[in-house]
Amino acid sequence: MTVRLGMFTMPFHHPARDYADLLEEDQEAIVLADRLGFSEAFVGEHFSSWSERITSPLIFLATVINRTRDIRLGTGVINMPHVHPATVAAQAAMFDQLARGRFIMGIGPGGLVSDLELFDSGAAELRPQMVLESIDMVLRLWAQDPPYRIDGRFWKISLEQAIWPEFKVGYIPRPFQQPHPPIALSILTPNSTSARTAGERGWIPISGQFFHRRYLRGHWERYIEGCEKVGRRADPGVWRVSRSVLVTETDAEAEDYLSDPENGLSFYYHFFIHSFSKGRKALFMLKPDLDMPDEAVTLDAVKRALVIAGSPRRVLDQLVALREEIGHFGTLLMSGQDWDQPKLWRRSMELLATEVMPRFSRHAEATPAR
Repeated sequence: MTVRLGMFTMPFHHPARDYADLLEEDQEAIVLADRLGFSEAFVGEHFSSWSERITSPLIFLATVINRTRDIRLGTGVINMPHVHPATVAAQAAMFDQLARGRFIMGIGPGGLVSDLELFDSGAAELRPQMVLESIDMVLRLWAQDPPYRIDGRFWKISLEQAIWPEFKVGYIPRPFQQPHPPIALSILTPNSTSARTAGERGWIPISGQFFHRRYLRGHWERYIEGCEKVGRRADPGVWRVSRSVLVTETDAEAEDYLSDPENGLSFYYHFFIHSFSKGRKALFMLKPDLDMPDEAVTLDAVKRALVIAGSPRRVLDQLVALREEIGHFGTLLMSGQDWDQPKLWRRSMELLATEVMPRFSRHAEATPAR
């Protein structure tokens, strides 16, 4: 069983940085990923954060279509409760056409607290239902000609009068990939209903990087439950697992970077400590040890527990240990980070692609998954 290399980026930057500069940096990261043979790159969507300033992954990814050749471009994710399903259908179809089918349609319920307030997206328990209703509407719009009439709980779509067949007025655009692009679902919580849903629907499960690895196995187990419910065989090759990875020439170089409390990676995990403490009330997801008190959850402790870092040999050992712990997965999604040290992060991507992943994939092919 081979393991591919991809990228998942929120992306996250210090809010003091220049907007145009960070967008250019994020473009460069995906162009580099394509050159290095990464199989796919997912980009997040956040409307109201200066730390995560890509407000439309489709617009952003459209700017790198002609600068890349092979890499598949994914939304990570379109937050379905925030957008009307007809808007999603029309814009995603156009992007898939522009990308000539290099599109993976990642969807989710949204998680940024300010976006949830901004759009008044409803109670937390309703948002997963909104995701399902929305994507079902999108797929129906792509599968049929007008007239359209879809009555849902959260949205109603009606286009029955203004239809001019001669000019195809009243027709929703359809994607390049038929019947539709592959659909991926983001997975976060330990006992994830989203993982079950992905299994039931035959969608791609994507496990995030901003929680402890002990929850990853549960994601796959819930996905298997969803597959079994509908009589589908669960293929671990479809599972995407995202982790923060830093590969350096030597272990000492990685240690020097990790120990700096002011660098980009430190700011990244400082955000999650704050978010999981204040917003989600889920600090346990970051703890290296569940028995440790909240006050012991320091920035340094979280970085040491969640970041895979070191020389190529050390990173390989950690990836092998991860696979032995959680079972086989098909794609490692390297977490995109702020290039506070551009040379270091570019070199990290190069070493991961050329030194680590070929060996890791050979190990996976020679070692049966549990």
